[in-house]
Amino acid sequence: MMILYIHGFAGSGLGAKAKKVREYFVEEAFAPSLPYVPDLAMDTLIQIAKQAKRLGEPLYLVGSSLGGFFALYLAERFDLKAVLVNPAIRPWEALAAHTGEGINYYDGARFEWTSGHVESLKKYCIKRLSHPEKILLMLQSGDEVLDYRVALEELQGAQIILEEGGDHTFQGFEKHLPAIAEFFDQRKSHPSRQTFG
Repeated sequence: MMILYIHGFAGSGLGAKAKKVREYFVEEAFAPSLPYVPDLAMDTLIQIAKQAKRLGEPLYLVGSSLGGFFALYLAERFDLKAVLVNPAIRPWEALAAHTGEGINYYDGARFEWTSGHVESLKKYCIKRLSHPEKILLMLQSGDEVLDYRVALEELQGAQIILEEGGDHTFQGFEKHLPAIAEFFDQRKSHPSRQTFG
């Protein structure tokens, strides 16, 4: 079994949530640092998914923010279970304002984010979920970057953990790792909604 963690925009496989996933799942966890260019990042992820399939190794996804958007595409294309943490549903809208010089949050490396990069994201948009029961959506209403209600509206039928407050990083993410492990191990999933005050 492989747990593939997909980081967000200008992030890193060495970020805080990636570290928590690796610590919890140990040898099963894989958290690559992806290129900032969307097509290159997606190509890397597709190659990982194809290799897992060739090896007959079950693959599960955890994606945060833009990584959640990528995870959703992979889940649909390869029929995988995915946990989406404060996911970007229409990232071309959120990231259009960030064209120009970008800075990696982890190491401070600079990169050029273009309108072409923004536009390229649209080809990975999933219009309708074939298996919403294979998606666990983790949201915090205090997300200051993305409107959590968009994900609720677009991903109906998914299992949902919705917490009041918090922020875009998803505060207290690590306390949900046992629930994530259980979600991945389930033989059958049924849509449910959990709301925490």
